[in-house]
Amino acid sequence: MSLPALTIHEAARLLAAGEISATELTEAVLDRIFSVDNAIKAYLTLTPELALEGARAADMSLGEARRNGTTADLPPLTGIPFAIKDVITVEGVPLTCGSRILEGYLPPYGATVVDRLGAAGAVILGKTNTDEFAMGSSTENSAYFTTRNPWDLTRVPGGSSGGSAAAVAADLCLAALGSDTGGSVRQPASLCGVVGLKPTYGRVSRYGLVAYASSFDQIGPFAKDVTDAAIMLSAMAGHDPSDSTSLRDPVPDYRGGLQQSAATSRPLAGVRVGVPGEYFIPGMQAEVEAAVRKAVGVLEELGAEVHPISLPHTDLALPVYYLLASAEASANLARFDGIRYGLSERGGSLWETYLETRSKGFGPEVKRRIMLGAYALSAGYYDAYYLKAQQVRTLIKADFDAALAEVDVIACPTSPVTAFPIGERANDPLSMYLADIFTLSLNLAGLPGMSLPCGFDGKSLPIGLQLIAGPLQEERLLRVAHTYEQATEWHLRRPVVGTIED
Repeated sequence: MSLPALTIHEAARLLAAGEISATELTEAVLDRIFSVDNAIKAYLTLTPELALEGARAADMSLGEARRNGTTADLPPLTGIPFAIKDVITVEGVPLTCGSRILEGYLPPYGATVVDRLGAAGAVILGKTNTDEFAMGSSTENSAYFTTRNPWDLTRVPGGSSGGSAAAVAADLCLAALGSDTGGSVRQPASLCGVVGLKPTYGRVSRYGLVAYASSFDQIGPFAKDVTDAAIMLSAMAGHDPSDSTSLRDPVPDYRGGLQQSAATSRPLAGVRVGVPGEYFIPGMQAEVEAAVRKAVGVLEELGAEVHPISLPHTDLALPVYYLLASAEASANLARFDGIRYGLSERGGSLWETYLETRSKGFGPEVKRRIMLGAYALSAGYYDAYYLKAQQVRTLIKADFDAALAEVDVIACPTSPVTAFPIGERANDPLSMYLADIFTLSLNLAGLPGMSLPCGFDGKSLPIGLQLIAGPLQEERLLRVAHTYEQATEWHLRRPVVGTIED
């Protein structure tokens, strides 16, 4: 039995029964990281001492629960090792956001999601690589190194949460946290062949998440299957008084909602699935379209009613997203000035200090988005660009509202292509931005969405099916995804991690 390959629910059963210990599980995962992460480069920072301390505490709780016969009452993630994207704070653990401008920074507080997972018994392994300040679709924009896709080490894992996606796919953790501003959980989940979930905006606290675009950002889990994603979301979700955008709605039992009657061969009977024509575009990889259409066929075989739908403003989502997200980024990143924390390049005046620090601390993609955002917000251009983009954002949300009044779930591709070669799009920003063309509309509308494996292309690279539901309909989303997953075997495939050829 390979301990790092376990799912959360498999490991939890073994831990509760005493067949393995949390320390044994954590040590096995750390050994796996030390063995293969030099090739993948998923982690920016490892915290083995913190992990083993947490594992020993979990073993004490497990032992006491077994003696008292109360293992059923244990927190759901007791002893489970997980990873955290390095845009989310952990008290006393280096935070870089994949940028040189935060070198040496140790946050004095932890994010709410980290605290909640810790309260659920989870064990922190370390911080994963990311595009700088979560700006990118390939993890090539990290100031430190490029993470590689475990299915093919010459290809990108997607981004910006590529480190977390690669870590889950390569069994370097049992689950991980990412952040999704325009698809940064779902797109790398697709390219790495794992499950990635973006919750409804406000469903999970953003306190402790370094802001890229505050009206878009949402923390979400990466997992090896849908059941694990449901377990993670249950532990993370809920109102947080430290986050003014946090929703007060009660948190359902997401895992309990996955259960289906084994007596029926049509468990999705009555579920209406919409397929948007705008998401099957010229130029998308033919194998992606074929796999997604086949997945929709499986949903239909399971009893779902499939309906064509239209999201007419889809073609405007890309420019609207990059205008608005860049505008918010230009404001949010103003705080990184070399005065209070992180990198400081002293100049002859305060202005020169700002200029030197930000010039040397930020990479080219971050500078590009800051300049674009500042331009869109500048006098004389605000109405023509920013205000107009906000108006179109409203139209895009209205498209989804109309469609989801007619169907329960929308099914479409997560990414138009499978994992592309490292360096192929690095010097072509527009081509890189197009990698998120099917995901960023959800962030404009604040809706929940997820990606799960639905096939492979001719190069054995994963393909992702994206499912979308209405606000706070994660329970429905997970149920449909789980039903599809149980009828297929794509989620059971794992990459064989090799070495990079010279």
